Parts: sequence; C-alpha cells; structure tokens
Amino acid sequence: MQTHASIAERVAFGRPADADELAPIRVAPRPATALVARIFLGAIFVMSGIAKLTDHTGTVQHMEHAGIPAADTLCWIAGIAEVAGGLAVIFGFLTRLAGIGLIIFTVLATVSFHNFWSFTGDEQKMQMVQFMKNLAILGGLFLLVANGPGHYSIDAKIRRPIEA
Repeated sequence: MQTHASIAERVAFGRPADADELAPIRVAPRPATALVARIFLGAIFVMSGIAKLTDHTGTVQHMEHAGIPAADTLCWIAGIAEVAGGLAVIFGFLTRLAGIGLIIFTVLATVSFHNFWSFTGDEQKMQMVQFMKNLAILGGLFLLVANGPGHYSIDAKIRRPIEA
C-alpha cells in the first residue's frame, strides 16, 4: 500500500504528502494558485475597462450600434465598474461581492453584445467564440464567489473570526 501521495495526486487532487493526513481537497489549499487565478481573471476586466475609458467615443459608437440606450453614461459606468471590479478581484478585496457584480455585468454584456444566434456566417462564429469565452470567465467568477479569494488577499488579512 502506498504511504505517500504521488506528485500527480498532490497536484491533481490537492492531497497532502502524508497518507495519514489524507483529507478533503479543501484542506490542502493552493493560495499561490488562487492568487494567479485572480490576477488572470481580474486582468481582462481591468484592461477592458481602461479601453472603454480611453476610447470613450469608439465604445459609445459600438454600444449605440448594438442598440444600448444612454450609451454615453453606461460607457462610463461600465468602464469604472470593470476597472474597480477587476482590481478588487486581483487584490482580493471584497472579492465575493466584486465577483457577483462582475457576474451580473458579464451576463448583461454577453447577452447584449455576443448574441451569436442573431448573426450568420463568419460573424456568427466570431460571436459564438466570444460568447463561449464569456461563459468560461463566468465559470471562473462563480468559482471565486464559491471559494473566496484565498490566503494571499486583502480579505484574508482583514477577516476576523466570529466570536461565540
């Protein structure tokens, strides 16, 4: 019988090195992995928000073409929300709340701008790719909301245990 988890088991299942300490996966956290995931997940929102704020006119035109009302105001709101939400995810500050906000934003943006079912030909394929990319981002955001930011986060530093 094997007394130690193999390297493959430790990486794949998060198992501790000693078989005597085998426990549920959640007991063997990967804080550095959570940090890298947050950086990658938040970066797309920060970059997209900055793009909206720096090319306001182009973004407003794109939004108006998609039939978005009050595009000028919503462009500013979307840009600020993406930058703030992305930075909150990256730094792990109010992470679950930021995740929920970005989930709502991403669902609305996906349905409004990547409605592949309304297109044909190459445009339909491109919009389907964008739609599926956003589904993957939503999956990451849901995992973030479910599991929290991890040890390397502002939330972990300011969290206080509940006193009985």
